[in-house]
Amino acid sequence: MRGIERLRSVERSSGPLAKALPELPQDETILVRLLRVSGYGLSDYFSDVFKSLGITENMYHLLAVLSASGAGQNSPTELSELIGTGRANMTKFIATLEKNNYVRRESGKVDARSNMVIITKEGKALVKRITPLVSIPIENAFSGLSKNEKATLTKLLRKTIISLDNAKTS
Repeated sequence: MRGIERLRSVERSSGPLAKALPELPQDETILVRLLRVSGYGLSDYFSDVFKSLGITENMYHLLAVLSASGAGQNSPTELSELIGTGRANMTKFIATLEKNNYVRRESGKVDARSNMVIITKEGKALVKRITPLVSIPIENAFSGLSKNEKATLTKLLRKTIISLDNAKTS
């Protein structure tokens, strides 16, 4: 199903959903559904881009974050937070990247029970090689938005993230 079809599905089903479940806040429910459809669309779009490069989007993001960090290393927990994935998935990503010699794990210097993930020169080379290949698809993904619309969307998404954090503590 294409994005426009998923969008129509949300629009088509919103009225009946509101009627069947009147206690459900309609505007917020539509927002949740639109965010989920957007997230699915992003994953669907980028999975093809990264699949052609032999890596997943999350693995690329992990390598890019490590490459951009001054020390070229970070803890798996911190990487999970930075990338927005669960720790179990992060463990799988790290294992795959380690198997391909793109990262290595070392015991923490302060606490030997903790691990640090360190990007290798092969990992840095991979990021450098594929970044130009993903730049155009990233731009294309948002080409339907003006510069002001992108800024507004960024601002609203940031507010949404904070709102979700605040809702958890309420």
